[in-house]
Amino acid sequence: MNFNVPHRPRAVIFGCEGTVLSSVEKAFFRATDPVGFILFARNCENPKQVKKLVYDLRDSVRRSDAPVLIDEEGGRVQRLGPPCWRNTPSARSLVEAVETHDPNRVAEAVRLNARLLAHDLRTLGITVDCLPVLDILQPGAHDIIGDRAFGSDAEKITRLGKAACEGLLQGGILPVIKHIPGHGRSTVDTHEELPTVDASRDTLEATDFAPFRSLSDMPWAMTAHVIYNVLDRINPATHSAIIVRGLIREDFGFSGVILSDDLSMKALSGGLGDRARKAIEAGCDIALHCSGKMDEMIKVADQTESISEDTAARIIRGEVLRRNSEQRTPFNADDALVRLKGLTGGWI
Repeated sequence: MNFNVPHRPRAVIFGCEGTVLSSVEKAFFRATDPVGFILFARNCENPKQVKKLVYDLRDSVRRSDAPVLIDEEGGRVQRLGPPCWRNTPSARSLVEAVETHDPNRVAEAVRLNARLLAHDLRTLGITVDCLPVLDILQPGAHDIIGDRAFGSDAEKITRLGKAACEGLLQGGILPVIKHIPGHGRSTVDTHEELPTVDASRDTLEATDFAPFRSLSDMPWAMTAHVIYNVLDRINPATHSAIIVRGLIREDFGFSGVILSDDLSMKALSGGLGDRARKAIEAGCDIALHCSGKMDEMIKVADQTESISEDTAARIIRGEVLRRNSEQRTPFNADDALVRLKGLTGGWI
């Protein structure tokens, strides 16, 4: 990936409105030069159409390797579904379907499922999947995470999260661990409200933080729009230098790309431009804006600048990891699906 140019891409990832790029969108992306793009169900009709859209998005910024992301978790968060793509299970459904006390079999099922996801995404030209969810389910929490999580045990989530990352990387897709440093205690939906976590540092270290600390060598991470009172009583993680620069970078040792969660979520306050600027100032590498609404994207672009040298280096390291990890041997998706069905008793 070549970011060694006088004008580096803008520190933002944008969505687009529909299944094809309008002339206005093409001109806007050409002028603003975002790092990359993210797709949603509204953008995906069939494989041929998605491949063309991915090509056109990259062509709009004149970078054939611009990252194209998607939230393809399975279950409730599934942008690619029937009839063109497999109906993928949620994290919890997949784990529960493997009726065994052997943790290796569960990990194998998670890895296979991720590898199959990667196969579908790679075929479309998508290179980054916002998966896995490393959040730990907690009693009384809002179901915004719910079955998107692997469970409520830190060790189990770490092990299965690593398996999901391995499956994606083997298929040439970069994983995004989320929602760092942990979203499992949220009692409200961050799309609508800002949650506050009152747990002690010791409690958070033993639970919520543990999977992210253990998988700090992953290439990308997405922040949580959550306040952790023990760390910063004023700012949610996305806007907190104490958390992004202090906890995630220095304490966890995370050296990959830090991506904000969607700026449009109501957990964040202020205008969209201010939200983007605060995320970058706090230490996020890239601000994420998903709606594809032009008036909103203009505001975000006005408050974001080109990526830093450090961010460029992190993106390059991720791309090198993706290419080095991708399996060179032929992958048979049909055989992999048969193996996955065997592990889940035919449920998948």
